Amino acid sequence: MENNKTNSENSQNQGPKTGDNKAQENKPQRNRRPNPHRQNRTESSQGENRQGNNPNRKPNQNRKPNPNRQQNASEGQGNNQNRRPNPNQKNNQNRKPNNGQNKNSNQNKNRNKRKNVTTVNDAMRASMEENRRVQEARMAPWKQIDINSKGKVRFTPLGGLGEIGGNMAVLETESTAIVIDVGMSFPDETMHGVDILVPDFSYLHAIKDKIKAIVITHGHEDHIGAMPYLFKELKFPVYGTPLALAMIENKFNEHGLKADAKYFNFVTKRKQYTIGDMKIEWMHNTHSIIDACSLAIETPAGTLIHTADFKVDHTPVDGYTMDLQRYAYYGSKGVLCLFSDSTNSHNPGFTKSETVVGKTFDSLFEMAKGRVIMSTFSSNVHRIFQAMERGVKHGRKICVIGRSMERNVETNRALGFVDIEDKHFIEVHEVPKYADHEVLIVTTGSQGETMAALNRMATDEHRHIKLKPSDTVIISASAIPGNEASVSKLMNLLVKAGVTVRYREFSDIHVSGHAAQEEQKLILRLVQPKFFLPVHGEYNHIAKHAKTAVSCGVDERNILLMSDGDQVEITPKYLKKVKTVKSGKTYIDNQNNMTIENDVVLDRQKLAEDGIVTIVAQIAQSNGKMVGKPVVYTHGLVPDKEDKKFAKEIELLLETMLLNMKGEGLKDHIHVENEIRNAVRKHVIRSKKRYPLIIPTVFIV
Repeated sequence: MENNKTNSENSQNQGPKTGDNKAQENKPQRNRRPNPHRQNRTESSQGENRQGNNPNRKPNQNRKPNPNRQQNASEGQGNNQNRRPNPNQKNNQNRKPNNGQNKNSNQNKNRNKRKNVTTVNDAMRASMEENRRVQEARMAPWKQIDINSKGKVRFTPLGGLGEIGGNMAVLETESTAIVIDVGMSFPDETMHGVDILVPDFSYLHAIKDKIKAIVITHGHEDHIGAMPYLFKELKFPVYGTPLALAMIENKFNEHGLKADAKYFNFVTKRKQYTIGDMKIEWMHNTHSIIDACSLAIETPAGTLIHTADFKVDHTPVDGYTMDLQRYAYYGSKGVLCLFSDSTNSHNPGFTKSETVVGKTFDSLFEMAKGRVIMSTFSSNVHRIFQAMERGVKHGRKICVIGRSMERNVETNRALGFVDIEDKHFIEVHEVPKYADHEVLIVTTGSQGETMAALNRMATDEHRHIKLKPSDTVIISASAIPGNEASVSKLMNLLVKAGVTVRYREFSDIHVSGHAAQEEQKLILRLVQPKFFLPVHGEYNHIAKHAKTAVSCGVDERNILLMSDGDQVEITPKYLKKVKTVKSGKTYIDNQNNMTIENDVVLDRQKLAEDGIVTIVAQIAQSNGKMVGKPVVYTHGLVPDKEDKKFAKEIELLLETMLLNMKGEGLKDHIHVENEIRNAVRKHVIRSKKRYPLIIPTVFIV
């Protein structure tokens, strides 16, 4: 009876009874046979069954009570005192207390079963802390800079920001200023009659007594092209590598400044030069020109690194890799600010090595059946040298055409950078003496310049070279932003001439000379600067470079995005913009190397966009009326067939205007001309929606 009562209580604890449960209570109880294949239930499954989740299970009324089993109400088992202990059950509640030790002794058992547990002692903790301190110091070497230093420098870009090319900047302390590069840039299609642009030198005039030197990083036109125009106004000592200064000397000779070569100072890389209160070291860069350098500048405020133009080429043509050791050296000492090239900041990965172009040339020379005409930047000597090597290898004579190309090749041969014997070169008038497959022509014009040799060949205007269908023209360059239309026009002319053009269909026919993102990251990690100022590029380029710097650990608050004319002050404590100085461009006509005034260029733009109206009229002072009909000419405003109609409109307009003018006003022809100009302008704006130049000429008789 006691067993039945107990089982009844158990069934009550299993949940609400169903009809099947009642029927089972009236049946005689049978002894259950043990099932040797039955697995021991876990506590969770036992708990579920005891909660009534299995309504079809028959209650076991013959199980003997276990007097030693404790009630486990917390797990929903009810007051079942008759369950036998499960030796395999993990959470056995029938264990004796552990005399004040951890109540969950099973967990202690499992913990004790673990083997090879590392003992973290005080010596290990001290070593970990020391390693952490070393790592943090390594990742922020700029913390070595004396924060209490009173030194400060100011950096002012006057060209090269918000544009590609025209690079020029001023770095100054309290007593010293240096000019970093003096480059030119190219005009856009709206600057009619303008060949090149040079920076505005107004700020240099303002601080001319403070300027101690011009510092040149390399010999590209966008870094030295404006030097002759500056020296016509101001003259300072010039520091640079032999090739860069030799190329500047060539420009000086063209502009009648040969005597100014006395200002040159040839530098040796990895050697410091004291200029005022600055110490400057030139560090070797790999770029698309020989002898390119970056600058390490020690100032009273701290060390500054200016990368200038660079890419990290591990297999350069001349074998001289980028001097990354010096970057790391200065970086370990602590660099206050890094100025870095942003031109290719949108390009992921790495920029390809210059040597891949040589392999492409091998394939192109093998495919060429007639003459090969190769055009690239005249300053890209490694590219030119590789083409010449392939020409010699395939038994071709080399003819160099184009003033800048001839000058640069001769300069580099004189300095030993182009080591090709004289016997392989021929003059342009000797080209017809050789078979087509024996000729290589290296020329200018890869940017579609109107007066360049390749463009004159394409338009059949070159004196010596006439294109043939068997010719292969290799354009080993990419279009500078703004020159895309000119390059496209050149391509159309070449294709119409029937030659085979090799341009973009070969991916390695040209490689950039500027660093992609992974190379920019490498420099950022080697230098680890406190402050970062991206330079050289349009605004979207420097903004992207800034994001790359943030990903490399530079504090976002320590980065500024500049535009030309912004002056930034740098101290060990802060980086901030302090003012804006005058900047801009001066227009140059290359035909006479003369400056074109701004208002002339504006007038040309106005003429091109809105046309011109000229009016000649005679006015009788006695009665204030016109004598005869006015003569009206228009250009770029109305078609020829409407000239008479427009002239009649102007005649009626002037008659009405003169009726309303007072007698005193008719005595001054300048006053009358201004009135005519205003009246005609309002009429043209209302009727034509244009804003032409209006030139009235009045004779008062």
